[in-house]
Amino acid sequence: MEEIKMVDLRGQYLKIKDEIDTAISAVIDSTQFINGPSVKEFQKNLETYLNVKHVIPCGNGTDALQVAMMALDLKPGDEVIVPTFTFIATAEVIALLGLTPVLVDVEPDSFNVSINAIKKAITSKTKAIVPVHLFGQCADMEQIMEIAEQHNLYIIEDTAQALGCSYLSGKYKSKKAGTIGTIGCTSFFPSKNLGCYGDGGAIFTNDDALAARMRSVVNHGMTVRYYHDHVGVNSRLDSIQAAVLNVKLKYLDQYNKLRSEAANFYNKAFADCQKLITPVVMPYTEHVYHQYTLQANGFDRNALVEHLKEKQIPAMIYYPVPIHKQKAYVHDKYKEMDLSVSEKLVENVFSLPMHTELSEEQQQYIVDTILNFIENF
Repeated sequence: MEEIKMVDLRGQYLKIKDEIDTAISAVIDSTQFINGPSVKEFQKNLETYLNVKHVIPCGNGTDALQVAMMALDLKPGDEVIVPTFTFIATAEVIALLGLTPVLVDVEPDSFNVSINAIKKAITSKTKAIVPVHLFGQCADMEQIMEIAEQHNLYIIEDTAQALGCSYLSGKYKSKKAGTIGTIGCTSFFPSKNLGCYGDGGAIFTNDDALAARMRSVVNHGMTVRYYHDHVGVNSRLDSIQAAVLNVKLKYLDQYNKLRSEAANFYNKAFADCQKLITPVVMPYTEHVYHQYTLQANGFDRNALVEHLKEKQIPAMIYYPVPIHKQKAYVHDKYKEMDLSVSEKLVENVFSLPMHTELSEEQQQYIVDTILNFIENF
């Protein structure tokens, strides 16, 4: 049996090696490394795939979130609601811009932001909500959009973990994650479902004016060279990464299908184990399984993770500390808020290897190792 990896980027690369190598060589031959033809081609291809009017490539997913908030002209002191159970980048950019992150709890089944928690957190200072489509499925966008319309709020979708996922119900049926709110943001970090071979990101919107402003912001605030209409940043997707993404975008639906098949294997194998809570897929969304995340129910999660490592099985804990308990974000206001779901999840969740190259033999070994541990716990 081959070595089990949390993400097997090499195995994925070898299957498309000729296409990738040709695409990279073409960029090197052209010497158009910044804003070259491959960037424009990828932009158009992603617009078509997402069925969105505007894609603005940028340097990484964190920049995508920052540029989105800069383009919305949010002011210091404005409040932005964000789940506390997520990667730090989502709240980080809010704080960096002098805005006020308002951290709220998540749902116990989907792990996505709680609708009731959003409603309770809205004040006269609230200007935006950042739903994070965590681990690969959409947040409840229909209800979130209703709240946004009632309170005149911006919605910035963080779809770094759910690119290619479709919404399945109501007025947003068949829309892709990231194309429902005011602005969508994603990351092309190598381990993502659509990952490049370095850093990369993109922003999407159907708003012409916002798109024009974000294109300016990512390029030092320029609309015409050396004329700076906005305060901007330097955040560009380089041509080599765009070339890689152009190849891999053609395979994204196939990659997501393979992830779903791997998740189904795990689900069936763990179906009768009462001490494991398998991922719950909400009826209004697909799940593209950026992570396959279980909950331990009545046994020591940390002991299992260590046991798996001893058996050469990687496992990760996303995320061990909620944002409201991180030193940089601790605030007395969170003592008054109910964040109990997130606080329980960080004690119990763990993620198993999930990628396009998993073999049935590898998955069976993972499953048997886990079930044997639980049986003897």
